[in-house]
Amino acid sequence: MDTVIVIGEALVDVVDRPEGRVEHPGGSPMNVAVGLARLGRPARLVCALGDDDRGASIRAHVGASDVEVDATGIDRTSTAVATIGEDGGASYEFDLDWRLDPVHVPAGTPLVHVGSIGAVLEPGARAALEALRVRPVDALVSVDPNVRPSITPDRDAVLATLEPLFAEADVVKLSDEDAAWLWPDRSVDQVLDGLLA
Repeated sequence: MDTVIVIGEALVDVVDRPEGRVEHPGGSPMNVAVGLARLGRPARLVCALGDDDRGASIRAHVGASDVEVDATGIDRTSTAVATIGEDGGASYEFDLDWRLDPVHVPAGTPLVHVGSIGAVLEPGARAALEALRVRPVDALVSVDPNVRPSITPDRDAVLATLEPLFAEADVVKLSDEDAAWLWPDRSVDQVLDGLLA
């Protein structure tokens, strides 16, 4: 069975609560790769990881599901810190480094998935788009923008980065919230018509 390639961030979610701190591997593309592997589909996660304890925890987590890791080396593994207050409210802080070496998509690859922060944050987003542009013609493409305005608040820049990805895509996984943020002046039907066009 041929391997699905998933391009996007793997990071450590750090949750600070009044009673203490908990860390665990995260990132929606990482979760896609793990989910595919657990369903019996070989998966390769193309991401960026540091040579540190957090990077090792991600490698161990995805390795437990037999996900192959193809990681560009970065100084430290990215984190998303959620601080939970006494009232249960959360504030978030991201420490992200998203760079990718050129991505090779071999012949026979059935699907390339690009997602979330990795789809829009530079300079890695350029490498993700280039991987789609040079993929084998029979490889399907799925894109999940999973927009994060707190990380990439410039709507015009995000759209300029996403639109070429959407043009390459066979499947776009877009939530109502994503659509409303990306195109606040359009109805959901207008958004869908635009994507199909």
